Amino acid sequence: MGKLVLYGLEPSPPVRACKMTLHALGLQYEYKLVNLLAGEQRTKEFTLKNPQHTVPMLEDDGKCIWDSHAIMAYLVRKYGKDDALYPKDFYKRAVVDQRLHFESGVVFQGCIRNISVPLFFHNETEVPRRMIDGIYEMYDFVEAFLANQNYLCGSTLTLADFSCISSVASLLGLAPIESKRYPKLSAWIARMEQLPDYQSINGNGAQMLIDMFTAKITKIV
Repeated sequence: MGKLVLYGLEPSPPVRACKMTLHALGLQYEYKLVNLLAGEQRTKEFTLKNPQHTVPMLEDDGKCIWDSHAIMAYLVRKYGKDDALYPKDFYKRAVVDQRLHFESGVVFQGCIRNISVPLFFHNETEVPRRMIDGIYEMYDFVEAFLANQNYLCGSTLTLADFSCISSVASLLGLAPIESKRYPKLSAWIARMEQLPDYQSINGNGAQMLIDMFTAKITKIV
């Protein structure tokens, strides 16, 4: 196996999703911090490896991959002992892919990034109420996904769970979850929190992002 290097920073949900995947696969890797607020992702060295200058980025024996979903799927395909986290069965994989696209377009882009970019890069301090409403609409979808199952794609853990929990856990400070309204979602979060080393891999970073939001937001308008 070549040397694995993951570039990122702890508050980033996609970075934490990759770390959860690496941990689940039992893979050793080097972790290199990239301070986005300081612009370290725009250095010549980094952009030569990743012209999109985003994190996470995985370097595997000199070859670079970015986008958390691409990284996670690559890791399972190349290093997984089986396909449990990313099934080869066409239908089962399609369901996982749908949930991954949901996390990318609705949870991360629609909820986290649309709030975080104005706060952290444009010095805004107010968040429109419609964005908070959008988080609860997203919760409604996840509750529906979990209607008759323990995990997002069925009875077993998949990459979709790693991807979604990394983002959902980061939004709890903005949009708290009531267990009566979201019993399945609440139970799923509790189930994910019981994973080995969850707190150090995902929980602490999620709290960092929550604290960053809290420090910047002055009002929901």
